[in-house]
Amino acid sequence: MNVADLGRSLGLNQVTLKRYLTLLETLFLLVQLPPWFENLGKRLAKTPKLYFNDSGLLAHLLGLDHEGMVRNPSSWGPVLENFVVMELVKMAAWSKARPSLFHMRTSTGLEVDLVMENRRRELVGLEVKAASTVSEKDFKALRMFRDSVGERLKCGIVLYAGRDILPFGAGLWAVPVQALWAKVSASLAG
Repeated sequence: MNVADLGRSLGLNQVTLKRYLTLLETLFLLVQLPPWFENLGKRLAKTPKLYFNDSGLLAHLLGLDHEGMVRNPSSWGPVLENFVVMELVKMAAWSKARPSLFHMRTSTGLEVDLVMENRRRELVGLEVKAASTVSEKDFKALRMFRDSVGERLKCGIVLYAGRDILPFGAGLWAVPVQALWAKVSASLAG
């Protein structure tokens, strides 16, 4: 969830919301992922996106248990995204590349869940899907992002619940979530 949506849904003014968010970050309960934007000729959302440090706590707050996620697999998509982003936040802290992490969303709702940028300003875009299959439509936001930034995008990845690494065009790949802990993740991170 992004900060602007949270403030509206809770009916809090920005000052109060910022105080609460600072407290939750200080207690290591939340992480704010800043927006990635440049002058791309498009309106991009410029508010941070919120992630829980503990995906189990997030699942509990959403009322999700194991049986509920099995009955309704789409319900665990936000929890999986949260988990993946938090794992990459941890990995970025000790990575040689030390990428900066962002999210990107256009005013029309196209979103790249995670944008990693290294010191050379090279980019990797990442989408997280809870499905066990992927299709061309899952790459719509990554294609838009690639078209906007050109050769700066070194790789666009859709992490999904499947088993195979699949190509989806120049520099676009579907990769199983478990690759985060495999040797392949080191080579994808640069």
